[in-house]
Amino acid sequence: MTRRLLIVEDDPGLQSQMRWCFSDDLEISVASDRESALAVLRREEPNVVTLDLGLPPDPGGASEGFGLLEEILRLAPLTKVIVVTGREDKENAVKAIGMGASDFYQKPLDADILTFVVDRAFRLYELERENRELASQQSATNIKGIVAASPQMLQVCRTLEKIAPTDVTTLINGETGTGKELLARALHDLSPRASKPFAAINCAAIPETLLESELFGYEKGAFTGATQNKKGKIESANGGTLFLDEIGDMPFALQAKLLRFLQERMIDRVGAIEPISVDVRVICATHRNLNHLIESGEFREDLYYRISEITLDVPALRDRDGDALVLAVSLLKSIGKELDRPHLSFAEDAINAVNNYPWPGNVREMINKVKRAIIMAEGKRVTAEDLSLQPSSTQDEKCLNLRQIRETAERRALNQALQVSGFNMAKAARLLGITRPTIYSLTDKYNIETSEASPES
Repeated sequence: MTRRLLIVEDDPGLQSQMRWCFSDDLEISVASDRESALAVLRREEPNVVTLDLGLPPDPGGASEGFGLLEEILRLAPLTKVIVVTGREDKENAVKAIGMGASDFYQKPLDADILTFVVDRAFRLYELERENRELASQQSATNIKGIVAASPQMLQVCRTLEKIAPTDVTTLINGETGTGKELLARALHDLSPRASKPFAAINCAAIPETLLESELFGYEKGAFTGATQNKKGKIESANGGTLFLDEIGDMPFALQAKLLRFLQERMIDRVGAIEPISVDVRVICATHRNLNHLIESGEFREDLYYRISEITLDVPALRDRDGDALVLAVSLLKSIGKELDRPHLSFAEDAINAVNNYPWPGNVREMINKVKRAIIMAEGKRVTAEDLSLQPSSTQDEKCLNLRQIRETAERRALNQALQVSGFNMAKAARLLGITRPTIYSLTDKYNIETSEASPES
């Protein structure tokens, strides 16, 4: 990291002395009043500032220095400010620390002590920067195929990473189109069984009369047309993972046989005499409320407890703060490359429409709309009309809590500016009308990723 120091001192002699106190590895800037100091702060973004409180037009007092301190802390809250005071001016030093200065130094000038205080401020700045980077890494998902920045979805991903190495039977709950099968594959890919088969079957897509033979297989001659032995999905997943999608639609009569398999890890092919031992991890998914199905007698309670040793509740896209736009941009780039239109971007009305649309079909609906928009877009900007969405200039706030409304608006504006600017922080700051230190502070506050998602995601 380049270490940048700003010296705010109105005495030219002291300016020169202070410059010579420090080694050549520092980038040093000097300012003699509030206006020039703020200009350097915006232009150079120093990590550490030494601030003499006695600045013109009040060189004998501290009002100008305190005013500048407030502005530095507002514009660049991560910057470490060292207040320089006189020997008899301890009151102002204490006040400055209370306002947010990180340290103080008392005149007259002592090169060794000043160097020590400034080096300590740089070390503190670097430690805090490392902590922010670690926190940012922990808040991002590294799961292949998952694009997420919202706290709701990141929590799901962290839980998934914890349970993936185990063999625990997992139930994934979520609306249609939320990516339940993608999460099931991620559980398999992150497990010790990753090199073994992943077999998936949709319990709602296969007629009841065929589902048993599809799951458990059959022996030659078991029924008309059974001309040879056939392995079922469970047996074909031996050593790997079995994914039962839409488990809530499994016929009640077949649930008992599935329960026995989960308990014994043994299967009986249709028409077979001897059971077959099978070693598989089972992951189930459903968009239905199994508790309601249990109450209505459509689903076995004992089977429910077998398949839900761990439950993952996948939030709907409308409940994932800020994810709609992040996901839409990622899809625009990935699908755009497939359709040979890699340089498209969203117009402002499209961004507003994506943020305000409730996405009842979740990710699956978004994929369809983005693909249509890529085909229909006439220029390089995708509009709300291309997405088949109504332009929206108002936000449907979910609550009247002023703090929550402000934070929601800030988070949404930050995400929008980053997407529009292509994650160029300087350009995003200009779009928002704030400084780069401020936008870094806000992205840290809301754990917003400041780099574009990788093409693999």
